[in-house]
Amino acid sequence: MGYESKFKSAEVDEFFKAILALETTEDCYRFFEDICTINELHAISQRLQVAKLLSEHKTYNEIEEITKASTATISRVNKCLVYGADGYKMILERLQSK
Repeated sequence: MGYESKFKSAEVDEFFKAILALETTEDCYRFFEDICTINELHAISQRLQVAKLLSEHKTYNEIEEITKASTATISRVNKCLVYGADGYKMILERLQSK
């Protein structure tokens, strides 16, 4: 059984194929520096750090202090961890196994 996203579109498929074509960390920096603003890139990377800390059972206060994320952002990420598509869980497990 495959996963069917509510965001699926040809444009999003092409964007994800572009990401999958990146081969190195330098490739990622080059692509994301061109496609994202610094604030967008910071927000995305911050959410991943929040997810990591939540999975380590850190408190909202600890996470806020470490990441400078708002409690609204922490809550949003937590909601994704609990009710989302398991994307954070999948990537955190993959990163941990490397």
